[in-house]
Amino acid sequence: MSTPNPRRGSMLLLLPIAAIVAVLAALFAWVGGWFGNHQLTPQKMMDFAQASGKQQPGFRRAHSKGVCFAGTFAAAPGAATLSKARAFSQPSIPVIGRFSASSNNPYTPDGASPVRGMAVQLKTNDGQEWRIAMNSFPFFAASTPQAFQAMNEAGKPDPATGKPDPEKMKALLAAHPEIAAFMAWAKSAPKSDSLGNTRFNGVNAFRLTNAQGEQRMVRWSMRPRLPVVALTPEQLKTADPDFLMKDLDRRLANGPLVWDLVAQIAAPGDPVTDPSKAWPDSRPEATIGTLTMVHAEPQATGPCRDLNFDPLILPDGIAGSDDPVLRARSAAYSVSFNRREREIAEGKSAYPVNPHGSAR
Repeated sequence: MSTPNPRRGSMLLLLPIAAIVAVLAALFAWVGGWFGNHQLTPQKMMDFAQASGKQQPGFRRAHSKGVCFAGTFAAAPGAATLSKARAFSQPSIPVIGRFSASSNNPYTPDGASPVRGMAVQLKTNDGQEWRIAMNSFPFFAASTPQAFQAMNEAGKPDPATGKPDPEKMKALLAAHPEIAAFMAWAKSAPKSDSLGNTRFNGVNAFRLTNAQGEQRMVRWSMRPRLPVVALTPEQLKTADPDFLMKDLDRRLANGPLVWDLVAQIAAPGDPVTDPSKAWPDSRPEATIGTLTMVHAEPQATGPCRDLNFDPLILPDGIAGSDDPVLRARSAAYSVSFNRREREIAEGKSAYPVNPHGSAR
């Protein structure tokens, strides 16, 4: 048995902060216009994402490492009082989903990933789709695409030192204190030891409309039925590079994994267009459905691989808010998807042929 390398372990513990900035820099591009900088185009933003990390052709430009899963979604009693979406009246809906790590290197060790993601696709029997994209952080790093871009620029390593310019970072945090709050969370937040007990949050707000025309602004989260168990620093030091994926297989061999979809309902005055501001815990909540996961398989040949989990693909009864970061996410996913599809069509993809075919 090899002896654990303490230096490797300490480096892994330091990865979350550096990786948060580097990875988030790859997540979004504002396709609808400029970032307040007329030298920056959406194409250049995606070029930046591709230049960071160890991007592989055919893979997502961010959250490249992942695993597909399948299961069902069942609406909770009373969910239809909040939204007329068919998902809340159909008894059971098949689900295709994906867990992901935050790096744009598809071979990054699971222990090096500071953020985990969950995305799901629900297709109801009336032909409508609902795609949900969530992450394990409780709020987003920046309040606007412009602030996000400023963070990207400040976090870019200086070629002379290999590290971000501290003066640029200091100025950024002074101008955008929400970014400092996010970095503080990333530094101190415990990591769960399993995807199966991880909570995933939708930090953007959406509008639910019921059959009576009543509207409510909500944010949702997937909350695991399993109790959260924190990964210890010692476990992180010696963790298998794919321990999250292997743990998932072990757990599913013993039965399904279950999450409750919970909607937090905004009160008047709550920030519905600023994902960097969490709503108070005192806001009313409603469980609106249950996700039951029964199967997982590698993304290389799984049905989630070629699926674009655009958070603005929504059914009647659910609408996106005016949050500009939400719009940016949708635009970025589209750019990433189109580039991946082109690489696959040109035979440049690092993936094998997908037996499920291309899924939109």
